[in-house]
Amino acid sequence: QVQLVESGGGLVQAGGSLRLSCAASGLTFSAYTMGWFRQAPGKERNLVTFINKEGSGANYAESVRGRFTISKDSAKNTLYLQMNSLTPMDTAVYYCAASDRTFPSQRQFNYWGQGTQVTVSS
Repeated sequence: QVQLVESGGGLVQAGGSLRLSCAASGLTFSAYTMGWFRQAPGKERNLVTFINKEGSGANYAESVRGRFTISKDSAKNTLYLQMNSLTPMDTAVYYCAASDRTFPSQRQFNYWGQGTQVTVSS
């Protein structure tokens, strides 16, 4: 049974940083493209960033490029999202997801975590 468990969310002031973690079990971590999505209140869930199976390349949404960094530790089966220079616009529930595709679209993620809340105050 595949499980993705996010942690590290919380309340932070604008300009601050947070590091999210996603612990994966039940899958061969290195065989999956891993991503982070977010969903703000009243809005659709959108892909923020994903990292390839090897951990050597990543894509970012324009809104977070240069501020967020995704990484993975295959030895620990853990995905990370370092978020810097946070703004209130980054407030959302953040979800970890896994895809068996090399370049997945938003709809091609097979497994999801339960989400962790990130709130950025002004």
